[in-house]
Amino acid sequence: MTVLKAVPDREEPFWRSKSLDEMSDQEWESLCDGCGRCCLVKLEDEDSGEVLYTDVACTLLNDQSCRCRDYPNRQAKVPDCVRLTPQAVRSLSWLPSTCGYRLVAEGKDLYWWHHLVSGDRDTVHSAGISVRGKVAGAEEEFSVAELLEHIVDWPTD
Repeated sequence: MTVLKAVPDREEPFWRSKSLDEMSDQEWESLCDGCGRCCLVKLEDEDSGEVLYTDVACTLLNDQSCRCRDYPNRQAKVPDCVRLTPQAVRSLSWLPSTCGYRLVAEGKDLYWWHHLVSGDRDTVHSAGISVRGKVAGAEEEFSVAELLEHIVDWPTD
């Protein structure tokens, strides 16, 4: 007689079973896919409120790794750096539609190229999602008028 053993259900990944508010600090930080899109300079139309992305990066963004050069001290060095919190994620319209934080807040799953799904932090780059190879330069290299010449559509695709 063959005895069949029940296969235990696989545990749901934390991003499917927890809300943003319930995540540990480590889980929260791991939701960042490392695309660097949120670190691009954005311009807001004062009349319409429309937010436009540029291909110009924050001075602290490493445009190859797509990570902050000084993450622990970023807000001291870049005063307008937005600290993502669950509340901020739910209210920021400019987070890319591919952002892991935004996806979880909207009850959606992470994309195949997210490192928590793929197991590889480079898939965000090989999938063409990150800003790697797309940055024109750092914000201090451009005047406000020049930023208007660097408005791009690809971060919101």
